[in-house]
Amino acid sequence: MSDVMLEVKNLKTYFNIEEGLVPAVDDVDFQLSARETLAIVGESGSGKSVTSLSILRLIKEPGKIVGGNIMYLGKDILKMKEKEIRSIRGNEISMIFQEPMTSLNPVFTVGRQISEVIMIHQKLKKQEALQKAVELIKLVGIPNPDKCVDNYPHQLSGGMKQRIMIAIALACNPKILIADEPTTALDVTIQSQILNLMKELKEKLGTAIILVTHDLGVVAQLSDNIMVMYAGKAVEYGPTLEIFKDPLHPYTEGLLNSIPKIDEELNRLKIIRGTVPSPFQLPKGCKFSTRCDYVMDICKEREPEYITLASGRKVRCWKVTGDEE
Repeated sequence: MSDVMLEVKNLKTYFNIEEGLVPAVDDVDFQLSARETLAIVGESGSGKSVTSLSILRLIKEPGKIVGGNIMYLGKDILKMKEKEIRSIRGNEISMIFQEPMTSLNPVFTVGRQISEVIMIHQKLKKQEALQKAVELIKLVGIPNPDKCVDNYPHQLSGGMKQRIMIAIALACNPKILIADEPTTALDVTIQSQILNLMKELKEKLGTAIILVTHDLGVVAQLSDNIMVMYAGKAVEYGPTLEIFKDPLHPYTEGLLNSIPKIDEELNRLKIIRGTVPSPFQLPKGCKFSTRCDYVMDICKEREPEYITLASGRKVRCWKVTGDEE
């Protein structure tokens, strides 16, 4: 497809720690097209954040990207020199990091932190960059941007800090925006405002978005496609509406069934039995086999391939691929 901006192929990111080798991301594939919002979902420890950090080559020791390709507009990010990746990082591909409370530098004004990005990448002078910072603060919906630009992070609420993080990420009009849990620790009203803001920015600027989250309500509101991850692997991929209507992988089904529904009688919430396996004691065969309600003998022996179905959706499950075969 000509509008594909980012293509990740067979990505492997491992952490070599004292206890052993941790395959945090193991053989992950996906594509991102212009104006698309791709949601990466899964429980904590599934590899969502490590996948997003790998795209910008922000993995630090003891972590290392050990295999795969990350193709951005036809160029492999993993083969770029440090100078080249720095020109892309924050400029063409930006990231909203987790925890806005701690991501901002407490000793600099928010105006300085936004303008610094602009001066580095767009080579504007200090006063011009500061004026653009005011415009960005206005763009993300913070009142009195002329005054806010001189505020320090501790003078802002959690929602305002998150908006400043978005302003920093948007400072250079990036082609791709990676948002890692953008609504975590925010109240419901502020969450809604942040999501509406991201939707507006996508429409106005044409930005493609990778949304990393465990909140399926956020996914339903914002995403076009979903990639479900479990134990470092992608287990299902497809259009959001199709996956919500007809999940193919038992793990996806479990995630959707665990959402409280207001139109049902008051009952105990459905849960996925068991816990995510330790990365040092992953089960043989399918990684979800110890928690799956549909487990078969083959699931315990052989890991299923990640295949593309006739519909274009992808899944890693013997229950589905056995029927295809």
